[in-house]
Amino acid sequence: GCDIEKTEDEIIELLGSERDEILKISAKTGEGVKDVIEQIIRKIPPPETEYEKPLKALIFDSIYNQFRGAIPYIRIYEGIVKKGDIIKFIATKEEYQVNDIGLFTIPNKSVNKLSAGEVGYLIGEIKNLKDIHIGDTVVHSKVSDIEPLPGYKKIKPLVFSAFYPSESEDYEKLGEALDKLSLNDASLFYEKEVSEALGFGYRCGFLGLLHMQIIQERLEREYNLSLIATMPNVTYRIKLKDETIVEIDSPSKLPDPSKIECVLEPYARVDIITPNEYLSNIIKLSLEKRGIQLGVRYITKDTVSSEFEFPLSEIIFNFYDKLKSVTRGYASMEYYVVDYKESQLEKLDILVNGKKIDSLSTIVHKDEVYYIGQKIVSKLKQEIPRQMFEVIIQASISKRVISRAVVKALRKNVTAKCYGGDISRKRKLLEKQKAGKKRMKRVGKVDIPQNAFLVALNIER
Repeated sequence: GCDIEKTEDEIIELLGSERDEILKISAKTGEGVKDVIEQIIRKIPPPETEYEKPLKALIFDSIYNQFRGAIPYIRIYEGIVKKGDIIKFIATKEEYQVNDIGLFTIPNKSVNKLSAGEVGYLIGEIKNLKDIHIGDTVVHSKVSDIEPLPGYKKIKPLVFSAFYPSESEDYEKLGEALDKLSLNDASLFYEKEVSEALGFGYRCGFLGLLHMQIIQERLEREYNLSLIATMPNVTYRIKLKDETIVEIDSPSKLPDPSKIECVLEPYARVDIITPNEYLSNIIKLSLEKRGIQLGVRYITKDTVSSEFEFPLSEIIFNFYDKLKSVTRGYASMEYYVVDYKESQLEKLDILVNGKKIDSLSTIVHKDEVYYIGQKIVSKLKQEIPRQMFEVIIQASISKRVISRAVVKALRKNVTAKCYGGDISRKRKLLEKQKAGKKRMKRVGKVDIPQNAFLVALNIER
């Protein structure tokens, strides 16, 4: 069981609170929950009520109902909203008539109006899911020049990856699922993308790798989709020789190398809390991931907080799993992007029979490019089945091949019927077969199974 007294000591040492201020609560049994509610009522002041002012309501969440459309959840900061009112969303300028409003009770209770200080739902036959943005301000349609509530800010994604359905007929289903998920996740960005290798899909932007994993998990579990996710990438800033700076979120958007002055990548400040016995393991891991240790602070005599600076691209590839491994699961971490810094980066392309596979392209540090290129080529060689013609797999940087593997062609024994006789006849048959293989290689399409992409995209870094 948990050591309550030790935990109390740590809270007192960390926050400087009194022991009698610490509430003991069990979410499992419900013990102490009543005390929490009483403390909330006693210590947190009620919201200010300004009924006379024009309507201002904040959208803090939303759901989708197949019969009533998108339903925003709102908190009224100023004014009153009633059934029949015409309201407007400031971010999209769209107007709707309020058909129903209600309070969150068990079950939900329909009411005639919501006033300042109240929280409830709003129904207005909102069919276009993209009209609702979390953090948007709702006002009456006739009111103009009204200042939106603070807090609505378009969130900029940090990590990008493309999702492709395993079955091409699920493309529209994937789009509908992303529309519904974005209703209560304002940080989810997505746009249509086409890949020659994987077909139609969506390029998505996320706040981090955990966010990406949650979205992928929800798409697969809640919407019964089977997905292929491309290698995660961060946003890079490219300084061109004409002094302009462009941002890219995909390796395919990287400008011609001859035009590039330098490449800047995002760096993140990372705070890791761990028992001090694992600190040396974390420092070793940070060196492998191009990290710089900035400081160490002891929270208690047995617990230490370490501050590091890492390239964001190093954090999104298996860093958290490795951190848990070297600390036996005891470490926790949080990070935030602080700056962009110049780095020695290379674009790694994968070619199959001379054709570039965009979905396998990635941007990596020059010290890792040979290792990663060899790993991807090796994995693809194992996964691509033998064809009727030879398949050449290559990893290249700036049109220079750094790794190469060959999947040998299936070969029919064309000399099987030649019993004895002149060797020249056998050679003629083999040369004829060789010429046919060359023609087939020029016009043939390599069959790359989906599992090959999954294996290549999940290599150990």
